[in-house]
Formats: sequence, C-alpha cells, structure tokens
Amino acid sequence: MRVLFDVSFARRGPSGTQVVVDALIPELRALGVEVIEADGRRGRHLNLAAEAQWQARLARAARRADVVHQPLPAWTPTRVPQVVTVHDLGFERLPDCFDARFGAYARRAHPFAARRAAAVLTPTRATADDIRALWGVESVVVPFGPGQAPRPDRGAPRHFLYVGDNEPRKNLPRLLAAYARYREQTTQPPLDLVLAGSAKATGPGVRVEPQPDLANLHRHAAALVLPSLLEGFGFPVVEAMHAGTPVLAADIPALREVAGDAARFADPYDVGALAEALTELATVGPLREELRRRGTARAAAFSWRTCALAYLDAYERAVTLRQL
Repeated sequence: MRVLFDVSFARRGPSGTQVVVDALIPELRALGVEVIEADGRRGRHLNLAAEAQWQARLARAARRADVVHQPLPAWTPTRVPQVVTVHDLGFERLPDCFDARFGAYARRAHPFAARRAAAVLTPTRATADDIRALWGVESVVVPFGPGQAPRPDRGAPRHFLYVGDNEPRKNLPRLLAAYARYREQTTQPPLDLVLAGSAKATGPGVRVEPQPDLANLHRHAAALVLPSLLEGFGFPVVEAMHAGTPVLAADIPALREVAGDAARFADPYDVGALAEALTELATVGPLREELRRRGTARAAAFSWRTCALAYLDAYERAVTLRQL
C-alpha cells in the first residue's frame, strides 16, 4: 500500500493537523504502509493560485500512489482514490471566528472535497454529526491519540494551565475574565494562570510560557482549562488525562465525547460559571483526585496505533471501491 500524504498544511506551524501528521505517519509505516510525504510551501493565509498549483503537483505525484490522503479537506484532480480527514466544521458553526475570505472558500471547497472522497474520517461523533447535517456526507469516526503524553507525576497545585493560542474560538478572553473573577472571590491565596503556547495576555497572576516544559507544568496544575466554543477533538484534554491532570472543559459536544466523566464541565459563554469551576478545582482536593483517577483510566482509550489501523482500513476500502 502506497499512500501519498499531503503534509504541507502541517508544515505551516503548530496546529492540530501538525500533531496528526507527525504522529500518524510513523504508525502507518510501522504497519507496513509506504508513505510518500508531499510537502510544499504554504503560507498562513489563503492563496487560491498557489493552492491550484499545489494540487496540480499532487496530481502528478499521485501517479505513484494507491491512495491520496488529505489531512484537511482538499481535492486533487486525479483518478487515484482520496481519503479526507475533517477535524471540525468551525468555519460553518462559528463563522465570526474565522477570516471571512477563508470562510467563503472553505464553505465551497471543503464539502466539495468531502463529497468526492472515497472515505471521510473524523475524530469525534460530534463532528461526524455536523458533517452529515451540513454537508450530507457520511464519515467514519476515528479518535486520535494524544499530541503529547506526559507521564502522571503529581505535585502540589500551583496554577491553572491553558495550552493553545488565542484563536477566537478558543475563548481566551472569557477565560481571562473568569480567572480575574476567581482571584477577586477566592478566600485562599489564588493560583496563577499559565498560558502555554502562542497565546499572549497580561494581568495579575497570568504567566505566559511560549516554550513550555509541559510535563512540569502538568505536574503542578490544579487543572487543565479548555474553554473553547468549538473543538473537533481537543488534544490538550487527552494530554491532560494522560498526565493525570484534572480537566476543566467547555460544555460542548466534542469535549463531552472525549472527556466523558473525567472532566468538570462549564458553559463556555458564562464567565461566572467558569469562575465558579476554577474556584472549585482550586479548593476541593477530593474533586481533583477523582478527576485525576477517571482521566488516567480514560486516557488509555486514545492510541495512535489504533488510529493508524483504522486509517489503513479506510485506505484499503478506498482502493477496493476504485477497483469495482
């Protein structure tokens, strides 16, 4: 089995796509798949002419492959069967959180690619339901593994931990407002809020770690906080569960699905509810211990080997359909 894997999106910078590409390809190769990595220069911003040129290059490269894997919805003009990964439909559900030009393009190009693919895979049932409702396309749910999997190593809680950027749908302004309210209301010395990654903010107790030591940050985290308005999967939640870090997650379908009973949920639009949850996790040790126990058990369900096996099955089905 030879798979042409478009890795160009993953090389633009840190993203969920990069996590998938970097973790899935080695597992596929370990299963005997010959992965041909197709890499081209892509900027952070949409360039329609460059995109057309890139897809033409992929079409030529596809002549050597049995399957083309698009880790984001795209269509290559080739008779070789294509498998598409759809992470989420944020640009459909939360259009105001995305550049208008990108949104207009994605609402045309992404469903076009999905409808012509031999198989569409997605990491959660929540996204699969969106794909069916908005695009009329059936997809296969294949959960991802963890982006990173710090070993459980608990220390005294010193801070809350946010991992990510300040993309609008990540809802960082409400988290900062909730954290400020928590500091005002707590009767104990307040914990810091650590922003690990590219997010930037200032304020009392807020600390930015652009090059974080995630293992150490998890060790002293009272909770991982992910207040997103929409997620397709939620890598930070799975990483936290692996690390034994309690999770405070937005009460949205994908995070409910991934975290199950191993998280404290709060309405991401309600600053008061987020502040209340922060206070609870900062002060109630038994709750943190119960979430740690449940999260560690649940983390075992997320494996890149299992993910790779499901993708290999999708590739084989795509080839079989092409031969019929």
